[in-house]
Amino acid sequence: MRLLMLGGTGFVGGATVREALTRGWSVTVFNRGRHGAAPAGVRRLVGDRLAPDGLAALADGEWDLVVDTWDGAPRAARTVARLLDGRIGHYVYVSSGSVYAPPVPVGVTEQSPVVDADPDATEGDYPQVKAGAERALREVFGERVLLARAGLILGPGEDIGRLPWWLSRIARGGDVLAPGPADLPVQYIDVRDLAAFLLDAGSARRGGPVNVVGRPGSATFGELLDACRTVTGADARLRWVEPERILAAGVVPWNDLPIWIPPGHEWRWMQEKDVTRAYADGLRCRPLADTVADTWSWLRRVGELPSRAGRPARPPVGLDPQREAALLATPTADRTG
Repeated sequence: MRLLMLGGTGFVGGATVREALTRGWSVTVFNRGRHGAAPAGVRRLVGDRLAPDGLAALADGEWDLVVDTWDGAPRAARTVARLLDGRIGHYVYVSSGSVYAPPVPVGVTEQSPVVDADPDATEGDYPQVKAGAERALREVFGERVLLARAGLILGPGEDIGRLPWWLSRIARGGDVLAPGPADLPVQYIDVRDLAAFLLDAGSARRGGPVNVVGRPGSATFGELLDACRTVTGADARLRWVEPERILAAGVVPWNDLPIWIPPGHEWRWMQEKDVTRAYADGLRCRPLADTVADTWSWLRRVGELPSRAGRPARPPVGLDPQREAALLATPTADRTG
């Protein structure tokens, strides 16, 4: 198989390139050449979708499969698609569950409405550019494009820092604010399992939208934090605090306390998507313990989070230590674990 990876040096793109290489595929990456290095055996084409004549390196060549992680202007996605049309077998676009139009129901399926988006747009917020790119690509390829609407992505190489924040916090030890309830279901996908699905589904010429994330409830928040304690070996004491008190203190789910979205919250759907199609199409997910252990090993090796390839910097995630201490100092009846 001949793979063209648009990007290829970031979190998802890098994992996809490595997975393709383990399969013995011929891999070409196209990017600006400013971030990271291509692994041995990978052909690197340099260009910039947003620059005049920036696609010259893609003027020739044929590939069996394209995987694209673009989250910029939808117009640029369409330009690339038109250039490649007729020279590729199938196209896989790594989209996001963020494309669904609010209010999003728990158990959202691929048939749910998406945000209004312009395939010719040159700017927009994250949901708009992802939804706009989906439209642009379908205009060109129809059912020859798979729209992989990824959920929460964890694993080695994570450049946002959600799981790394919890690992680092628990590694410091002491009393750790654990947002309840402990049996809260967590829905996520390991980046390596996502990469494998992209290549499997692309090779099988799957088309249309698919929610790509593990089953809801395959792990709980308590199991996640326990796994972090296990791999770090830290003397950390989990102090479980009820969601109502956390929210009343102005703590923002997902950002201040990464991964956590409490029951009844308007964002709860982000961890309870329907994944019937993905599993029917062959999605396989490794155990939570493996994801946590491998992320900790990677984090200790690299020392700090990598920059986000080709993307603007984001505000750091995680609760300020002083705010955490203040919440833990108030009386609570929650258990310590």
